[in-house]
Amino acid sequence: MATPLTYVPLHQQPARRLTQLFAGLALYGISTAATIRAALGLNPWTVLNEGVERHVPLSFGTVSALVGVLVLLLWIPLRQRPRIGTVANIAVLAVAFDLGLAVIPVREDLYVRAALLVGGIVLNGLSIAVYVGARLGPGPRDGLMTGTAAATGRSIRLTRTLIELSVLVVGWLLGGTVGVGTVLYALAIGPITQYFMPRFTYRPRGGEAVATGGRKASRGAS
Repeated sequence: MATPLTYVPLHQQPARRLTQLFAGLALYGISTAATIRAALGLNPWTVLNEGVERHVPLSFGTVSALVGVLVLLLWIPLRQRPRIGTVANIAVLAVAFDLGLAVIPVREDLYVRAALLVGGIVLNGLSIAVYVGARLGPGPRDGLMTGTAAATGRSIRLTRTLIELSVLVVGWLLGGTVGVGTVLYALAIGPITQYFMPRFTYRPRGGEAVATGGRKASRGAS
């Protein structure tokens, strides 16, 4: 069976899948804002965005969009092809991040911050399953991961680990927040996403085509 990152043409149930894509991205942005307000440690890419934000007169959402565009440029030598989900990932997250930070107040109470962290991580995992499950194309960071793995012949696991560690170090050096939340996120996000993924992954009806790069394969192909 094709993976949830495999693109399925938009003409197949577009209303349902576009709604799922945008809802998942909006939830991801707001739940990430919750983890930022917790101030107990962030996931690697958020550490990088926060670190960059400290050095430029731009909002967190704008920084996220600019980082996404820069990552997208790295797709060129990898021969990755942007899809509607790729563009939406950049645009919707930029707005959702800033909206979430605007509506979620800064809190000093440790128990409230812990609740924001745990709740944010759980909703992050759910939202990833929702927007990835729409199968309308990977975001810039996921595409970088899969493209690099394919180009180097390395496993997805190793490639993702190396990329995220590199991003984490750069973000930390720039002043991004690293802490217990960073470790908790790293341990929990995979299992949470995996739990929700089968419930939200779009599956084409029998006989409908699935696009794999420049080729097409029927449902059930690896």
